[in-house]
Amino acid sequence: IYFKRIHELTITDDLTKLYNARYLHMRINDEVERARRFGYDLSMIFIDLDYFKKINDNYGHLCGSKLLAEVGSLLKEKIRSVDMAFRYGGDEFIILMPETPKKNAKIVANKIRTVLKKAVFLKEEGVNCRITASFGVASYPKDSGDKTELIHMADNAMYRVKDKSRDGVAVA
Repeated sequence: IYFKRIHELTITDDLTKLYNARYLHMRINDEVERARRFGYDLSMIFIDLDYFKKINDNYGHLCGSKLLAEVGSLLKEKIRSVDMAFRYGGDEFIILMPETPKKNAKIVANKIRTVLKKAVFLKEEGVNCRITASFGVASYPKDSGDKTELIHMADNAMYRVKDKSRDGVAVA
């Protein structure tokens, strides 16, 4: 039981209870190899919360942390059991979607974007705030030849949304 708990702690983010970036890098190797071997698409959604710094500045870091945890719960609820959600760092998240073409991943990204935009966060704290996020979608092997390029392409797509409008989805 202790070994299982220690293993959980090494692969999950304390705050959000999602998988952590270290585990992403371990899993993505396996998933890219599986996609290559069996000839299917592996899609990634890169998510960055819009204006997250304002939450920390206006309500404090404890509220910011609580918001990240609430977003983590929301992401877990909205993905399939075969998909994996990761806290990549700060207010960035990644969803890895095995056996998923890019067009389907874009549909999921739009659904999550809509749910996130409609959700009311930090209710217990009396803040009752709403947030949006910028999403980038990329797929292996269509957009990338390896795991590093897949992350890079999804991140670049997300930044196109950040630079243009925020609260949107872009594909590589």
